[in-house]
Amino acid sequence: MVVFPDIDPVLLPADGRFGCGPSKVRPDQLQALFTPLLMGTSHRAAPVRHVVASFKDGLRSLLSVPEGYEIVLGNGGASAFWDVACACLMDSRAAFGSWGAFGAKFALEAERAPHLRTPLIDEAEAGSLVTLTPRDAAEGVDVYAYPHNETSTGVASPVYRVDAPGALTLVDGTSIAGAAPVDLTGVDAYYFSLQKALGSDGGLWVAVLSPAAIERARRIEAAPQGRWIPQFLSLSAAIDNSRKDQTLNTPAVATIIMAQRQVAWLNERGGMDAVAAHCAQASSLIYDWATAHPVLSPFVTEEAWRSPVTATIEINADVKATDLAAHLRAHEIVDIGAYRGVGANQLRIGTWPSVEIGDVEALLECIDYCLERVL
Repeated sequence: MVVFPDIDPVLLPADGRFGCGPSKVRPDQLQALFTPLLMGTSHRAAPVRHVVASFKDGLRSLLSVPEGYEIVLGNGGASAFWDVACACLMDSRAAFGSWGAFGAKFALEAERAPHLRTPLIDEAEAGSLVTLTPRDAAEGVDVYAYPHNETSTGVASPVYRVDAPGALTLVDGTSIAGAAPVDLTGVDAYYFSLQKALGSDGGLWVAVLSPAAIERARRIEAAPQGRWIPQFLSLSAAIDNSRKDQTLNTPAVATIIMAQRQVAWLNERGGMDAVAAHCAQASSLIYDWATAHPVLSPFVTEEAWRSPVTATIEINADVKATDLAAHLRAHEIVDIGAYRGVGANQLRIGTWPSVEIGDVEALLECIDYCLERVL
């Protein structure tokens, strides 16, 4: 068994949180929780609704949301939105791009839905991706879905519309929304959770919906003798409540407050251009370091597919990544282990907008310090 050395404290990052979700929460976000009349009050009262409205306005600016698209909030995380989509956006059948855990999980939800035909799934090995293309009309596909950033592997896909008449394009932006530019005119639902680039906590999903997606949900839910849709999964209910700056059920109010403060901060520091440049710089440090290292390599071999926010690295030596990650955790460098079941011997490092460049540099020094003394 490899025994790693104690790490010289002068090498340690100032903040050792590099998890790929939940991610680092800034002190300013936590301080916002002490604002009077927010915590411990009704989410339908004016103070909380004002925070929701500010959050939506900030997102509209940060993501350059097109005219006519709506920002909708719902209870539950992005995995809950998969069920919402199966209930309210899929008429008959969906086609999926799957190249990691999260794309596969969404496809499985559609496969289990008794009112839908068996989905069509284009798969690629972890570390790669596929590009969805229109299916033959006879196959009855009315939704195409794929992840923008596959959190489990660190593969980032281009965002594009599958040009199939009458079909919707749904894109999972969970682990990259707010950290990379996206042309939302190319999608009908761009949905995400708040505990990644937005540095908040779990409990809510957010979706940017096109007019076509809203119309689809209204039609499916209003169909006479149509499918049963629990109110909790009703996209129409989420839309109607979001227009009032609230959610169907009591939300995690702290999550909204922290997300609103993070979005305001991202806009204050220069908006998407500045944020994307920061994440690209941080992740490039890791990829360049691993490429030059004698026993490391980027897991995603195609440079154009490497995520700017979840950098995944292979250790090509007789050193267990799990042991190294545990040793670093003992020194308060946390959550850099691989996603469960993906890859052979990996580290996965979150390079979110809140993660300082200097801390990334210090992390790499610490890993070098450990590897140089055991290899």
